[in-house]
Amino acid sequence: MNEKTLRELLEDVRQGRCDTDEAVRRMRHMPFESVGFATVDHHRALRCGFPEVIFCPGKTGQQVREIFLRLAAAGSNVLATRASAEIYRAVASELPSAEYHELARAITLRQGQRAAGVGHIAIVSAGTSDMPVAEEARVTAEILGQNVTCHYDVGVAGIHRLLAHGEKLQAANAIVVVAGMEGALASVVGGLVAVPVLAVPTSVGYGASFGGLAALLAMLNSCASNVSVVNIDNGFAAGYIASLINRRVGNREKQNGGTRD
Repeated sequence: MNEKTLRELLEDVRQGRCDTDEAVRRMRHMPFESVGFATVDHHRALRCGFPEVIFCPGKTGQQVREIFLRLAAAGSNVLATRASAEIYRAVASELPSAEYHELARAITLRQGQRAAGVGHIAIVSAGTSDMPVAEEARVTAEILGQNVTCHYDVGVAGIHRLLAHGEKLQAANAIVVVAGMEGALASVVGGLVAVPVLAVPTSVGYGASFGGLAALLAMLNSCASNVSVVNIDNGFAAGYIASLINRRVGNREKQNGGTRD
């Protein structure tokens, strides 16, 4: 049950449209619900601002489908990450409105109208091979209600491609930079903007990249002070953290009449 649903229920009780027995029945699964193999956290959105997210690897299609259904019943948007097409088919058999993002390997269910967001997150990828991780970040941020602009294949081998997007990057409240190989793009972007940069090393690269370790170490050693780093290939975490930043800055902008300061 998200905050909007809870407020609606309490208002129904106050107005006499719902008796206490019905309210108790609807709140029966708060704050969490056990389904045997999983304990679904229905209060995550109230505590953290966003609902629980399903990590699919290691789970069967039936398990993901059951967790997905319980989260959907609470009225929230739902996100499942690292999902195969087989997992999606299991979910879609019960929720045909769920959407599969093949490149991002994510399943989303959007319920209700999306609220108009304030500000935006920029997602930057070094090469086309980095796009699956960048798309995971995009899908995550968008299902969490954020405005996103994408700037793909703008790596340091052709730096003019990145500079062409300078105005958009400088206007963002947070930037996700996804890069493999030597991971230099995060430092370059960090030196161009005055906002947090979430660097995502990817496992893209030849043998000496050590499955993304070379990019990870380069990003951790960035001389750009506004660069922070998530784990290898973890587009989800970068999109989630960027959403927290953008939401907080957006709320402040609303209070200040639209200015970032």
